[in-house]
Amino acid sequence: MNKILLLGLAATLAVGAIVWNASGGSSSSSYSDGSLTASETDFDFGSIPMSGGNVSYPFTLTNSSNSPVVIEKVYTSCMCTTASVSVGSASPLGPFGMPGHTPSAASLTVPPGETVTVEAVFDPAAHGPAGVGLAERSIYLDTNSASSPKVELRFRALVTN
Repeated sequence: MNKILLLGLAATLAVGAIVWNASGGSSSSSYSDGSLTASETDFDFGSIPMSGGNVSYPFTLTNSSNSPVVIEKVYTSCMCTTASVSVGSASPLGPFGMPGHTPSAASLTVPPGETVTVEAVFDPAAHGPAGVGLAERSIYLDTNSASSPKVELRFRALVTN
């Protein structure tokens, strides 16, 4: 009898683990019919001097749907890049950076019709003298949108001495 109980418990745990992994380990219980659309997803800083200090650019996104969208995570492709995110006129949340170096959990709800500003900040000196040349970086927003769960915002800069 105890063997049957243990086998049943083990089977239940195995099925639970399979379901958890299939969902990506996500704790989000519902997906949104909404989506965030960016007025532009690419920006070119052009030529910037390494010694010129940080440069920044505000990307604008809008929830033009009838359903709220939750921004669950924000992260960047490199430690030389950070991002702050604000919904409407609220104070910005962040800075967010490269996974493993800064927290990425955001949990920002974007109501229907609301605008989101993602301030991209790039440090051209972060890579030192070896960082001269073309730099292409990305900022990622993971959302609960069923149609576009990941938004990628990209920029490039030609770093000079």
